[in-house]
Amino acid sequence: MEMNGFSVRSATENDFARIMQIYAFAREFMAKHGNPNQWGPTGWPPEELIHSDIRNGSSYVCVNGDGRIVGTFFFTQGRDVEPTYRVIADGAWLDDSAYGVVHRVATDGSEKGVGAFCLNWAYAQCRHLRIDTHGDNTVMQNLLGKLGFVHCGTIFVEEDDYPRLAYEKAEAIPSL
Repeated sequence: MEMNGFSVRSATENDFARIMQIYAFAREFMAKHGNPNQWGPTGWPPEELIHSDIRNGSSYVCVNGDGRIVGTFFFTQGRDVEPTYRVIADGAWLDDSAYGVVHRVATDGSEKGVGAFCLNWAYAQCRHLRIDTHGDNTVMQNLLGKLGFVHCGTIFVEEDDYPRLAYEKAEAIPSL
């Protein structure tokens, strides 16, 4: 899938340094935009996790028309692929079929539309996608709303004590 000059491909170890640069930019961006606690205090995501994602084939990069990596994210799909999604508070998932999950979406801020492109690409792979974000991450919350995701409730992660807002989008679920 290519659009707006962007394309997505699996990340390789050769992309590792660039991926970590993008995450550093994203941490700084989030802190400046009212979300200092999602990734900042822990330096999330850790290098060993990104190496593991690359080895497992679940790390992806978004490349612009010039071949430069401008975004990165984690994507996988299947039934119950995200253990933290098994328990959802203050709501419920809307579709219990197999799903894709996206984590760690980040861009370098150089071009508009990269985050939306990455999420639309992931959705096109499986037509049922779940994602979560920090309550202070209004940038991601607004993007998810624009893309037709439905807020379903709250999930909790092991990395920190901040609850996450859980969202879902599926062909079987009408957008609100």
